[in-house]
Amino acid sequence: MTTTVTVMYPNTPGSKFDMDYYLANHIPLVDKLWGDKLISVRAIKGLATPDPATPAPFQVIAILEMDSPDVLGQLIADHGQEVMGDIPKFTDVQPVVQISENLG
Repeated sequence: MTTTVTVMYPNTPGSKFDMDYYLANHIPLVDKLWGDKLISVRAIKGLATPDPATPAPFQVIAILEMDSPDVLGQLIADHGQEVMGDIPKFTDVQPVVQISENLG
């Protein structure tokens, strides 16, 4: 089974998120450094929750799929510092990262 990494950026009141930088620079950086090992990369923007009075819990969620946890480990070892070091350029929130096994 393949592995999915979900990088979720909390929608913290007063936080900043530069969507233009994220889309024009960060995602292309990830694609440049990790692209040959990735099956897919998506970014989705949180809009709302079922309760109109409650904002989306995450501003953006990035979904990266690769062949295995071993591939992820190698990507992090090779380029993790550069990718993670770019995060403060577009947001001041700490992302929540989850590594998952795809079941179907």
